[in-house]
Amino acid sequence: MASEGESTGQAVPVGRRVFLAMAGLGAMGVIFGTKLQGALGAAIGTGLGGLLPGGNRFRIYTVTGSFPAILPADYRLSVSGLVNRPMTLTLDQLAAMPSVKLVKDFQCVTGWRVPQVHWEGVRLKDILDAAGVKGGAAAVEFDSYDGVDTESLTLSQASRPDVIVAYRMLGESISTPHGGPVRLYVAPMYGYKSLKWLSSVRLVENATPGFWEQNGYPVDAWVGNVNGRQDAPIS
Repeated sequence: MASEGESTGQAVPVGRRVFLAMAGLGAMGVIFGTKLQGALGAAIGTGLGGLLPGGNRFRIYTVTGSFPAILPADYRLSVSGLVNRPMTLTLDQLAAMPSVKLVKDFQCVTGWRVPQVHWEGVRLKDILDAAGVKGGAAAVEFDSYDGVDTESLTLSQASRPDVIVAYRMLGESISTPHGGPVRLYVAPMYGYKSLKWLSSVRLVENATPGFWEQNGYPVDAWVGNVNGRQDAPIS
């Protein structure tokens, strides 16, 4: 699950089993929307209750129970598969590419949402264009430095202007708990599609469903109109 640390205060790590147990209750926040989410946030407060939907704060999720620590100077992003020019990009090389800034909500499938998060990075499409996508490519697979989490998008989805390889959020470099130094951000989809600790981008003919899709979540994770979101899904 892509997820986060609280926007203020100490981050609370949540492992895979806890996350799956929370998912049923979290679905209520998604189904019934902002009013329920806000009420939960007001009633929950801090502590363990802060793990439930509501409160407009990030939560921390990790599928391994720990965070991979990658020094910015050691970061490498592999771009491979069905491309004309396979690449390995450093953080400095990513930062030297044309940058884009987005102010978008982060919506977790369990129901909580953080509105108007500031993101900065490189459009994934620009990286794909630089690598030169071959004609047979129809999808993109992503791997995480945690060695377990994976994700995928169709080539059309990956080419949206609101899908970025992010290296800054909330006005600063992305912290390790938030998925730094570099993570994927897929604005119009639920948070688990925004893979943390992004290590590789691979062009393929047919994508293998990601970690969370293999555990029962939708492959096409459009937020749609839930909680006031107006993103227009495209295939």
